[in-house]
Amino acid sequence: PPLACTRTAAAAPHPARAAASRLRPPPRGVAMGFEPYDNSGGTCIAVAGERFVVVAADTRMSSGFNILTRDHPKTLQLSSHCVIATSGFDADAKALQKHLKADHIVYKQNHGKEMGCVAAAQLLSQTLYHKRFFPYYTFNLLAGLDKEGKGAVFTYDAVGSYERTNYSCQGTGRALIESVLDNQLKLPSPLLVPKQESAYGGSEEDAIDLMKDAFASAAERDIYTGDAVQIVVINKDGTRTETMELKRD
Repeated sequence: PPLACTRTAAAAPHPARAAASRLRPPPRGVAMGFEPYDNSGGTCIAVAGERFVVVAADTRMSSGFNILTRDHPKTLQLSSHCVIATSGFDADAKALQKHLKADHIVYKQNHGKEMGCVAAAQLLSQTLYHKRFFPYYTFNLLAGLDKEGKGAVFTYDAVGSYERTNYSCQGTGRALIESVLDNQLKLPSPLLVPKQESAYGGSEEDAIDLMKDAFASAAERDIYTGDAVQIVVINKDGTRTETMELKRD
């Protein structure tokens, strides 16, 4: 007669061997690690005029192909004549803006006056540089009026390198908008002799209309820009804010 076939249960692995298998490195080509950053999208623009400055940013916050909220301002008013607009990773943006606001309150208590626009620009640069080994994943525009009452725009990279200019753009819509700003606003080199005025020569209304057109165009192509644009105008009379609706799809 044929031999009976018997089935035996596999022996359980030794605990030490099982623990060692869990500690083995992942197979080649399998990525594992900590990813601390995300890009929340959005676009910011700032234009400096002779006696004013205009800052605009959209209100959409995204993650990948998901819209997390349609009403999320990217601007923060640090003082009566200074505004910061931030794009990039929203958690880092909020942490950075909270830090700057606290530093401004301490400065105001110690000196009995608000921090000037140029001083705030230097503070932002130092704050970003201090975090250069684990940087804030943010791209900032700081704008306001200097001590002479002229408009000033400061543009930054993620680790604090900055320059003063008469206009700038940051965020996911930058590639779509900056060439338009160059065409409409770019002025002669500051190295020319005799020196020529570097500020935008148009009116506040012209600058606002240009920003509205730029955002409306960017919202057609950039899925991370849309819903609404918040526009902040700073001049000798103070600060005012207006909002324009954008595409919501």
